[in-house]
Amino acid sequence: MRLSNRKKAPLFRFYFTFINVISIMCLIVYILDISLISFMGNWKFFLIIIPTLLYFIFYIKGKQIFEYDSDGEAVMFINKSISIIFNKETKDEFPKYKLHSFEFFNALFFKRLFIKVNSKTEKVILLKYDISYLTKREIRDLKISLKKIVCNNNNKENIGYDKPKKRN
Repeated sequence: MRLSNRKKAPLFRFYFTFINVISIMCLIVYILDISLISFMGNWKFFLIIIPTLLYFIFYIKGKQIFEYDSDGEAVMFINKSISIIFNKETKDEFPKYKLHSFEFFNALFFKRLFIKVNSKTEKVILLKYDISYLTKREIRDLKISLKKIVCNNNNKENIGYDKPKKRN
């Protein structure tokens, strides 16, 4: 299954540009001490707080672009941001049989996907992805696809395909 919200990137760029414009306008009004500030009285600090809160929410929600591909023998996750400031791409690809478990975490402003992957040294590695900008339907489809993979892995472990039998 393939899942991507790359087509929404122009909308996310618009949001980021809008936040930048609001920030610049508020900063100009605050610095130039335009008559609007005298109308606001002691509330002029909101001209700094509002853009800061908008940036904070944009930052907390995480990376905007999420791609998932489970076709074939490997699972691929790509998570990246559209802004230059917060741009750090996360790209992971591993075989399906290494997927141990997954968990969705929903908070007030953001959603995260935690994936546990088995490593070569029998340790479990935790991978984190931002899925705040996925729709409910996309999250549901992602959950169904990951459940299939984990169930297949558990069935193989119960049957004993992956583990060789010990000889006495």
